Amino acid sequence: MSVDYNKLTPIEAYIRRRRFWWLVVKLLIVAVLVYYFIFKSTYVIAYDDPVEHFKYGSIGSEPATGLPVVVLNAIPHIYRDRLGNAGYAAFGMNTEAGQSLPIGFSRRVVTGVERAWFNCAVCHVGTYRLPESDQVHFVPGGASNDLKLHDLIIFFADVGTDPGFTADAVIAAVNTDEVPGHLNFIERPFYRHVVHPRVKAGLMALSDELQFVRRQEPYGPGRVDTFNTYKVLQFNFDMGPHAIPDVALNGSSDYPSIWMQRPRSGMNLHWDGNNQSVSERNLSAALGAGVSPVSVDLESLARVRAWVDTLQAPVFPGEVDLEIAARGAPLYKQYCSSCHGYKSLDEGSSYEYSQAAYPELGQVVDLADIGTDRGRWESYDQDFAAAQNTLYAGYPWQFSHFRKTSGYANHPLDGIWARSPYLHNGSVPTLRDLLNASAERPTEWYRGSRILDLKKVGYRSDAGAGGTFAYNTAVPGNGNSGHEGAKYGTELSGPDKDAIVEYMKTL
Repeated sequence: MSVDYNKLTPIEAYIRRRRFWWLVVKLLIVAVLVYYFIFKSTYVIAYDDPVEHFKYGSIGSEPATGLPVVVLNAIPHIYRDRLGNAGYAAFGMNTEAGQSLPIGFSRRVVTGVERAWFNCAVCHVGTYRLPESDQVHFVPGGASNDLKLHDLIIFFADVGTDPGFTADAVIAAVNTDEVPGHLNFIERPFYRHVVHPRVKAGLMALSDELQFVRRQEPYGPGRVDTFNTYKVLQFNFDMGPHAIPDVALNGSSDYPSIWMQRPRSGMNLHWDGNNQSVSERNLSAALGAGVSPVSVDLESLARVRAWVDTLQAPVFPGEVDLEIAARGAPLYKQYCSSCHGYKSLDEGSSYEYSQAAYPELGQVVDLADIGTDRGRWESYDQDFAAAQNTLYAGYPWQFSHFRKTSGYANHPLDGIWARSPYLHNGSVPTLRDLLNASAERPTEWYRGSRILDLKKVGYRSDAGAGGTFAYNTAVPGNGNSGHEGAKYGTELSGPDKDAIVEYMKTL
């Protein structure tokens, strides 16, 4: 009879079983922690400085819409034949030293992957150059006069349907010395089999949803179709040729500035004055940037609002002839202040936003009275306003103020020099042009120059000033009529108009 000397004693068997189950428990704990901290939790890339937070801080767009940072970095390399060496600068986006992505992209780690997408700054950082200078100045809170959003949308849609946009192409691009980042042997199969298929599917869906954008007239730099893309991405509105007329399809408008928002509380906001709530306007803009009602970062948006509430309008960077400005101040007050507010030339004076003193400030002027292009007004209808008021349902901040109006709203003109071109659709290049009747305003000119015209106030619009887009006022949505006649000062003498423009440099 043989004896099995390797047989475990009851105590040894108990100890082994106990060790096995402890190992199972530990592995389960590790799995739960990995799931929670990598695949469930998100990590925000935060900035203490309010300006840096505005330029690069997350508002919550990455979980809903964002692309992996390594993919965003790889795309310009993959499509160098289309973008050249400019990368995202081909779309008017500006990248600062030390950043791999342009101003207006924010980052957040979601499901273990660092993603990036738009924040407020993509639409609200302006640029300018002074004549005879190559230095580019940034204007945080201004209008993104360089951004070519129409081109950018079509580019991302094309990437989604391009057979050449493959996992191999992304991995090869990321692992070159020219592209920030690197994928190691563990990350490569994860990106190949998990990340890239999702990115591809998302961009293909974007291409399908935004087919109507290809029927639109190009926006050009510094303009956006505020609500037509919103209709599709948030509510799946039908945008086929049978569902929307051309006049409503082409409702592009200039990006607005967003400084000094606290005094604007209670005014009619947006170009058509469709909402009086600054909070709802901010949340709506966040949805336009790619957040969802679930992913929106309210704390981050509150930081942005606290900053823009008191952000001072930028000071005119050129010289002002105070003698001529003093002659223009009473003319401005007579013809412009009732609708737009006023600022005294006295030293230390502040812009006056008082609706009691200036009764038309922040009010909507009927389209028949203001006479400006109707495309933006037509693109926003009652059905869409009703749909917007269902957003954030179940939350205390559910929308309730959106409405269809009868025209366009009057806004304060603080920092007006940095908000060129003019009228809601950016159809008039300079303030001096705006003081002429529409028949005397430029009909064909160039958008996209950063060089200021310090005399007429605005960006230079001649062919030799670096403009990148030929603007034609005969194109649907681009009309430059309106805001003219005796009450708007367009019948004043040339010297009087020059004096008003000189005064407006001080606002």
